[in-house]
Amino acid sequence: MRKPAAAKPAKRVRKATAKPTEPPMDVAVGRRLRDLRRARQFSLEMVAARTELSIGFLSQIERGLSSPSLRVLATLADVLGVGIAALFGASPSADGTSDQVVTRGLQRPELKLWRTGVSKQLLSPASADNKLNLFLVHLEPGGSTGDELYTHDGEEAGLVLEGEMMLTVDSQTWSLKTGDSFRFASRRPHRFSNPARDANSVVLWVNCVTG
Repeated sequence: MRKPAAAKPAKRVRKATAKPTEPPMDVAVGRRLRDLRRARQFSLEMVAARTELSIGFLSQIERGLSSPSLRVLATLADVLGVGIAALFGASPSADGTSDQVVTRGLQRPELKLWRTGVSKQLLSPASADNKLNLFLVHLEPGGSTGDELYTHDGEEAGLVLEGEMMLTVDSQTWSLKTGDSFRFASRRPHRFSNPARDANSVVLWVNCVTG
C-alpha cells in the first residue's frame, strides 16, 4: 500500500508592516516653514541660495522627512525674517483665541529637536511679529546644538536653572553651573551643550530679534 503523502506545511503569511510615520513635531515644523516661505513668496531655490542649504534638504524639512538642527532652524528663521518662536505656531487660549499677554503653564508650545537632545518650550505668547521671546530650554545628557558654531539675528541671554551647560561664543568656552547667567549678540558664532552623562540641564533663555 502506498503511504499517504505528507501534508504540505501551510505557507506563512507575512503581515504587512506599517510604514513608520514621521515624528509629528518634524511634520508641524516643516509645514510652518513652508507656510512662512510661501507667505513671503520665496521659492525653494531662493531660500537655498540664501542659506547655502540644498533644495532637496529644504524640501525634506518642509515635508517633515528630515529633523533639522537648531542651527538650521535659526538660519531659516533669519532668511524668513522671523525669530525661532515663529516656528512654534500660534498658542490658542482656553476660549480658542490667541492670548497676546499670558501663556498658561499647560499651554506652552514645545519644539523638540529629538535628534540632538534639545527641546524648547515657548513661555511667551507665540507670534511671528514678536521681537522678544522667552524660552525654557531642556538639554538631555549629551544634548547639543552640534559641533558647528552658528549665528543668527538678535541678542540672547539666559540663566541656568538646573544642571550644567557648556557655552561657546567665538573662540571661548565656559562651563555654566546652576545660577550662572550669560548674554551675547547672536551674530557672534556660538554653540551650547550639556556635558553631563546622566543629568538633564534646564536653562531659562531669552531671544531678542533686532533686525
